[in-house]
Amino acid sequence: MYDFLLVGGGIVGLSVGMTLLEKHPGAKLAILEKEAGLAQHQTGHNSGVIHSGIYYKPGSYKARFAKAGNGSMRSFCEIHNIPHDICGKVIVATNEKEIPELAKLYERAFQNGLDAKWLSREELLEKEPYVNGLKGIYLPSTGIVDYQAVSHKMAEIIRDRGGEIVTNADVCAIDERTEIVTIETSTKSYSANFLVNCAGLYSDRIARLAGYHVDVKIFPFRGEYYALKQEKHHLVQNLIYPVPNPNFPFLGVHATRMINGEVEVGPNAVPGFKREAYSKTAFDWKDFYEIISFPGFWKLGLTYTKEGMDEMSRSISKKRFVENLQQLLPSIEEEDLISAPAGVRAQALQRDGSLIDDFFIVNGRRSIHVCNAPSPAATASLEIGKEITRRIATRVATD
Repeated sequence: MYDFLLVGGGIVGLSVGMTLLEKHPGAKLAILEKEAGLAQHQTGHNSGVIHSGIYYKPGSYKARFAKAGNGSMRSFCEIHNIPHDICGKVIVATNEKEIPELAKLYERAFQNGLDAKWLSREELLEKEPYVNGLKGIYLPSTGIVDYQAVSHKMAEIIRDRGGEIVTNADVCAIDERTEIVTIETSTKSYSANFLVNCAGLYSDRIARLAGYHVDVKIFPFRGEYYALKQEKHHLVQNLIYPVPNPNFPFLGVHATRMINGEVEVGPNAVPGFKREAYSKTAFDWKDFYEIISFPGFWKLGLTYTKEGMDEMSRSISKKRFVENLQQLLPSIEEEDLISAPAGVRAQALQRDGSLIDDFFIVNGRRSIHVCNAPSPAATASLEIGKEITRRIATRVATD
């Protein structure tokens, strides 16, 4: 019998487990992960950015947790000697039409309590000499890290505190009753006083297994990346982002210097017809049917038809991808880019076709379900861990 069972061994689940054991020393806790290793999906397939929190609605979980998480993640890395670099990033307006949107972002930076600097063209080129830009914003608190390295350190701390991490444990059934939660995996049965669902791409299914029919569906968006050839690394000093399209809920193709010295450009955002759609041909009938039978999918497609077609064309055609990138970095040519591993964003989609634009956390009877934790969840993971631990303490106090 466990005090806490967690489903999902990505950075959010590991943070929750680590924080619970800090708050409840000696508690019996286990994390159940369906893969053979930890941090295999969103955590291990992102661009490794420690975000500032500029893009998010003031007061939202994302805005508050990204800002606080930027600081707590940096501190965690410093304490545990995890390589990271607070290198700063620029957001670039490449034409006159984008300058008003850039100005809105600049105002939002201050609404969210961030340090930001408005850059003239000359100041922008001092930071990123090869960028095509009229104006820019500089965010000095943005950095880079390897989130898998962070996750493995969290796992080490969990084990040191007496927690268990069980891999190859695919959850098949959950029975949540008044006093106990029972979880059946492919190999074993577990019982606990409390369940925390941090299953990422499968969080909606785990919630349903526990009896909670949250009216959202996890919609997987594949993000495709290219690596910049070694001899072209000088074109990107640190992190270069475009002004995001205000009519499309993704940040656009950007250039990122990675903590290992590589430089990646991407991602685009294309629908995946499998939860783990890491390749263009990835397909699963069950996942496909779940997506196309959900009314929100068709409404989303109607809302973003043009933007969706543009993203698909850049997925099919490297030439189109490069043409889009050249608006930001005109010196990059097709032959400068090598295909890199893709990532999948677990994005919650509502029945009305809208994408949930914040972290979405659902309280159950003896459970909590993190049902939407896309970017900047890695940056915010330590803060999400604190929030889940706070909610559990509140629940226990009122039982």
